[in-house]
Amino acid sequence: MSNTIHTTDNNHNIVLCGVGGQGTVLASKLLAAAAMSKDIPVMSAETIGMAQRGGSVFSHLRMGDNLYSPMLENGTADLIIGFEPGETVRMLPYLKKDGYVVVSTRAVKPVTATLSGSDYDTPQMLDYLKENVEHLTLVDAEKACTDIGSAKVLNMVLLGAAIRTGVLGFTIEEIEDIMKQTLPEKFHEMNLKALNYSTQ
Repeated sequence: MSNTIHTTDNNHNIVLCGVGGQGTVLASKLLAAAAMSKDIPVMSAETIGMAQRGGSVFSHLRMGDNLYSPMLENGTADLIIGFEPGETVRMLPYLKKDGYVVVSTRAVKPVTATLSGSDYDTPQMLDYLKENVEHLTLVDAEKACTDIGSAKVLNMVLLGAAIRTGVLGFTIEEIEDIMKQTLPEKFHEMNLKALNYSTQ
């Protein structure tokens, strides 16, 4: 019996990872809400207690039929949305062979790395991703946040880039609608700009 997990059109496995305070949890919640709005079953699991600023954070998000556990097995993620290069490298074992990675190029050294005194080399992390991921989208977080005028929109920029890969089967418009339902109106314009920000 094969252990291969086949995904149907509605079945998607996603990993979101980063450092506390970057907005990974909100991005995960928006994707889950978008799935539920289309009557697609969702299961999610998040690291609890690490979401304070500076700790490593990740979410597993599974959409579709016949879900039995929110946690992904190695080699089954269709998409990794990486808010931080080093954390993305750490999560790479979850990516399936032809999976996609959307990652911010800006390093945010997690507290765990600082405390352990371990070396942290951003170019090396990005080079590793380039060598090991066929479908890779690099997002210049510094430029994006400067162009949009806020450092707090990285999650929406990455979410927009992830939607444009076509992997998830959502449109930007669907995510815009969910965002408007979720966030206060004063944040709508800025987040709409971020979702539609071109990373090319």
